[in-house]
This record gives sequence, C-alpha cells and structure tokens, in this order.
Amino acid sequence: MTQTYRLALPENGKLVEQDVAMRNALNEVLRDEYVKDCQRAVDRWNKTLKKNGVEGIELKLPHRRFHRNVGPYAGLRFDPVGAAMTEADWLAKKDSWLPSAEDRAYVKSIMQGVYEPGKVAGWIAPPSKGINGKPFEFEYVRKS
Repeated sequence: MTQTYRLALPENGKLVEQDVAMRNALNEVLRDEYVKDCQRAVDRWNKTLKKNGVEGIELKLPHRRFHRNVGPYAGLRFDPVGAAMTEADWLAKKDSWLPSAEDRAYVKSIMQGVYEPGKVAGWIAPPSKGINGKPFEFEYVRKS
C-alpha cells in the first residue's frame, strides 16, 4: 500500500485537493515541519513584543503558497494569506509585501564592512562581551 499526502494543487486555474504519493510529496512534508518550526519562533517573538509593551503589532508567517519559486506553486501568484491573484494585482502589491528595489539599495548602502578589532558596523549592536569571556576588543585573529 502506497502512502499518500493530501495537497491542494493547481489545476485549470483552481486549487484542487489531491492525494499525492509520499515519495512525490516529500518536499512538502519537510516544508510542513519547517513552517511549524518557524511558527514556534514567530510565537516567541510575539510573546516578547507583548511582554515589552508593544501593542498592535503581531508578526505572522505568510502562507506557504506566497512567493514560491519551487514546488507546485512556483510561478503562480498568491497573496500572503494564500489567495490566488492575477499577475497585474501581484505587480501592483508586491512591493508592499517584499523588499523593493529601493529597500535593497538602502540595505546595500548601510552594509559597510568593519574590520578593526573592537569595532562593529553601525547597524549591529555590539556584544556585551567577547567569546569565551574575553573582552570584546580582544584580537581573535592576528595578522602575520
């Protein structure tokens, strides 16, 4: 008896629930476990936000169909909650969900390497101490 896995797969422009042989659905099974792990991390972040008095913000994972480049949803357009979209709607809204060209340019502009011992880049908080109890300024790698 072949084991199967239930998936909503695209068919004629609609999502249709189908039983897929486990050997063909293995990536989706593994992705399920990855999503569960990510959800646990998001839940911890939300608890931390709440504990620190941040109200009105809740982090959420996008639906597994959102912005896929591999698997059964690759190349298809879905919004962050998993609803199908037209290409025109996707293009109109994608920059509000994903980093835009301007966002990428800004991040690239602040990503300046810092190589001096005891210094960190301006966008990173310095650690409270170094590795193995050494001072933060410790020269871990000596130049020859």
